[in-house]
Amino acid sequence: MIYSIDVQITAPVNDTEVTDRVRDAITNLFPNADVEFQHGELVGETHSMDHFSELLHRQEILDTARGEFFGDKQGETFSFGLKKQPAFEGVVNFAVGNPDELGDIRVRVEVEDPDVEAFVDHVAPPTEEGKPVTDESDA
Repeated sequence: MIYSIDVQITAPVNDTEVTDRVRDAITNLFPNADVEFQHGELVGETHSMDHFSELLHRQEILDTARGEFFGDKQGETFSFGLKKQPAFEGVVNFAVGNPDELGDIRVRVEVEDPDVEAFVDHVAPPTEEGKPVTDESDA
């Protein structure tokens, strides 16, 4: 299955931060992102969440990811926030509740094909007892 998605990533760069470190935080999670500095923030775009999906599987946080993705779903778009410091270490840590003082990395995913539900199932499949359920016949 080929997924057609547009992923927009934005992250404020504060006076106390090094731009390249914030850029690294983005590219550690989204290595294919094309990132530019614009008006005090880094703006990135990519068309793949494969590496991000691998991190979710490795960290075993698929249920958390699904909750975040579906929690801010609007039409064929979903958004979520990520903490910068863990991202710099290559770790996915969703920003929930109050944003931290550094500002969060904001990710907006627009799914063109097939649809949000199918894409979320691809990136963060449903789980059973913490393990991904990949094929309905296995259940």
